[in-house]
Amino acid sequence: MNYWLLKSEPDVWSLDQQIASGKKGSMWDGVRNYQAANNLRKMKNGDLCFFYHSNIGKEIVGIVKVIKEAYPDPTDKTKKFVAVQVRFDKKLDYPVPLENIKKTKELKDLPLIKQSRLSVMPIDTKYWKIILNMSKIAK
Repeated sequence: MNYWLLKSEPDVWSLDQQIASGKKGSMWDGVRNYQAANNLRKMKNGDLCFFYHSNIGKEIVGIVKVIKEAYPDPTDKTKKFVAVQVRFDKKLDYPVPLENIKKTKELKDLPLIKQSRLSVMPIDTKYWKIILNMSKIAK
């Protein structure tokens, strides 16, 4: 299994909307950055992704699971980009704010910090565990 982070502006697509999409999940589409799109192509069924609220909130709020691997993004007229299907898995006990992630020395090489504009990024297993532990601690 691989781990990922997906960014979404909560006023465009929030974790609550993801939850409301139910068992069928929702299409993760609209990615137009080549590096992010390549990351979507690498996702496999069952992979887990942190759900990050960008711009508003700037925090990891939940986890979604990949339920359908990369397929042509129907919102892309150029036919160059892909989408994946994801389903809500769990809400974190406590959101993990970006400012706390930046203060954690063990996460200094996290792509969320190093490539802050990237919307789909891999997460190393070690980082995944650290962030999960952070989500169990009230801030």
